[in-house]
Amino acid sequence: MRDENNSPATRYCYHCRTHHPVEEMKLLITKTGSRWRCVKSIEAVKRSKEERDQYGRQVSAANQAEASGRARMLNKIQQER
Repeated sequence: MRDENNSPATRYCYHCRTHHPVEEMKLLITKTGSRWRCVKSIEAVKRSKEERDQYGRQVSAANQAEASGRARMLNKIQQER
């Protein structure tokens, strides 16, 4: 069992696929179990469809940029071998 001194300062948001400070996270119960989700993504759901779509595009663009950066790094490492 963990006490508060050993718990991580961040949690992984399954929606954004990034780590956020614990203070910005909420534990949600889903049909597959409990998951951490950032308050920002939870609040985005409450907005209009247009605003939600814009938020989704921003998250997708950030995820795509991160994946592209990782792919470039792996490609560079492989070329150096």
